[in-house]
Amino acid sequence: MSGLLEIRENIRNFYSKYEVYLIPLFKLLLALTTFLFINASLGYNSKINNPMIVLVVALMCSFLPLNIMVLLGAIFIILHLYALTMECAIVASVLFLLMFLMYFRFSPKDTLIVVLLPIAFVLKIPYAVVLAAGLIGTPVSIISVGCGVIVYYFVSFVRSNAALITTLDSDSAVAKLRYVIDGMLGNEEMLVTIAAFAVTVIIVYLIRRLSVDYAWTISIIVGTVTCVVALLLGDLAFDINVSIVTAIIGAVVSFAIAKVLEFFAFNVDYTRTEYVQFEDDEYYYYVKAIPKNSVTKAKKTVKKITSVI
Repeated sequence: MSGLLEIRENIRNFYSKYEVYLIPLFKLLLALTTFLFINASLGYNSKINNPMIVLVVALMCSFLPLNIMVLLGAIFIILHLYALTMECAIVASVLFLLMFLMYFRFSPKDTLIVVLLPIAFVLKIPYAVVLAAGLIGTPVSIISVGCGVIVYYFVSFVRSNAALITTLDSDSAVAKLRYVIDGMLGNEEMLVTIAAFAVTVIIVYLIRRLSVDYAWTISIIVGTVTCVVALLLGDLAFDINVSIVTAIIGAVVSFAIAKVLEFFAFNVDYTRTEYVQFEDDEYYYYVKAIPKNSVTKAKKTVKKITSVI
């Protein structure tokens, strides 16, 4: 265990030392992944499907706030959909406007959730982002989780039905609008996923705040099980075709990722728990103090031996 703690301290020290370079690099890689994901999923606009444009925009994002990345991602999606049909672009614009009004009002600090969740869906590990939202977020992180789910399912719906949308009567814009809107509002899988993820975030948040030993570990276990069970129940109720094997494998991988997050964010030694009681003129205070796990890096001393002839 001491070896892992020393590795953690080395990573933290390295990050603190080179933070000014690592943050822009992280933003660059995240922006590249996001825009390439959008282009690979849609790709209807050849102008922004150019890798050089993606690289230039990603370089801009590396020096801008993360929320700008979210806005640019929405613009990329709208431009792709406009190249497909104007009606899809209109629906996407209204949808993003409503999401941004809620997102920037209630959870503007949860940018990573909105960006990472659609990518995690592609990697089949969306539960990892949901568990992280409950561990280090707040109940209002549900809004960011919901936005990420909606973006993923909207892009997936358009990609799967692009041929049908373009073959609808070109003179009937209302028919195209109705088809896209009904396709989103009637997407039972998306609604079940949002509900399951929302319940998971709340449960993980409530449990990890309890004053019990191993609260974070318990919250990760309960949250993982809750998420999978909720999706499977939704599958039974609405026949949304959830793959049990994929769900279980994704849950196991997500559990491991959440444990890594716990190791870096909340690693404490419950064997050295102390209980403190004190009072003032108005209150009695009962405090439970749990020391953090830490290790002091051993100092190396070099002894120089010189020979005397």
